[in-house]
Amino acid sequence: MENTFRTGFGRPKSATQVSCEGPDKWALLDRLTTAADCFELSHRTLTVLKALLSFLPSRHIPDGAAGIVFASNARLSERLHGMPESTLRRHLAQLVRVGLIARHDSPNRKRFARNRGGAIALAFGFDLSPLSFSQI
Repeated sequence: MENTFRTGFGRPKSATQVSCEGPDKWALLDRLTTAADCFELSHRTLTVLKALLSFLPSRHIPDGAAGIVFASNARLSERLHGMPESTLRRHLAQLVRVGLIARHDSPNRKRFARNRGGAIALAFGFDLSPLSFSQI
């Protein structure tokens, strides 16, 4: 019988190894929360950023088109427990103004990606990769 060592959460040890694909999004959010006054961010703006980060499937923020979130304002509002869209737009604009996220708009203001050959060729949405390059 082979012993498999498990972490305190019951997952195999190999599942908890850190990947080097990008910075940890939750660690960045924690550091940004402590430095929120320096970036002129309110707790509501940080909540919107947390909702955006929750749309990334991995724990790390990848570079390029893989770090773009395609969530609609309606889906973001749902994840923010019914935040009005006007308030959501104001906080998204603050995140763009500070330079923590970048906005790539399509001509019709929809958020989507076009795949070509198994890779993302064209992406419109909120790019979270500037967050990994910010001086937090």
